[in-house]
Amino acid sequence: MTKVAIVYHSGYGHTAVLADKIAEGVRDAGQTPVLLKIDNAAQDFAPVIEQITEADAVVFGAPTYMGDVSGVFKVFADATAGAFFTGAWKDKLAAGFTNSHSFSGDKGHALESLTILAAQHGMNWVNLGLAPPGVTAAERGPDTINRVGSFIGLAAQSDNASPEISPPAGDRETARLFGVRIAQAAVRWSRGAQPALSEAA
Repeated sequence: MTKVAIVYHSGYGHTAVLADKIAEGVRDAGQTPVLLKIDNAAQDFAPVIEQITEADAVVFGAPTYMGDVSGVFKVFADATAGAFFTGAWKDKLAAGFTNSHSFSGDKGHALESLTILAAQHGMNWVNLGLAPPGVTAAERGPDTINRVGSFIGLAAQSDNASPEISPPAGDRETARLFGVRIAQAAVRWSRGAQPALSEAA
């Protein structure tokens, strides 16, 4: 069974909601999610890095703080240098998600940071694959899929409210569908790699 690692930092629980929904989507696609929460900048990242290395695909997630990924996630990203130098994650699939209070908040920049992290490792990026809603701003409600209108990855918006109610249903369902997409892509990628490896041998 294909393993999808979901490594994320969540400051107040809202980004964790998205991680859980992505994991649900991976399970809905018949594959195995591995949730890897980054608790703080001082933790030992070696077990997290090892589990990512063992996975078929990885989804990076962090809240957008001050226009970029959280500082805690950046410490983790820097700690992956060992995997970079050995090429341990080369040719794996990668994807990313973020969340912030505003509809913009420069979430696109945070997603670009996650994309660049994946590119540094030689990974192949999976985009969101969901068109933004073809509706007016007035019709773009909390149940709308991809209501923020992101393409590069999952971007969600959370109010200053409990993670039990925010982000809203539309963002949660967008996250679940993203998990399905990543899992299906990882299955195709893994199957396609087998003949190529045999021929190379």
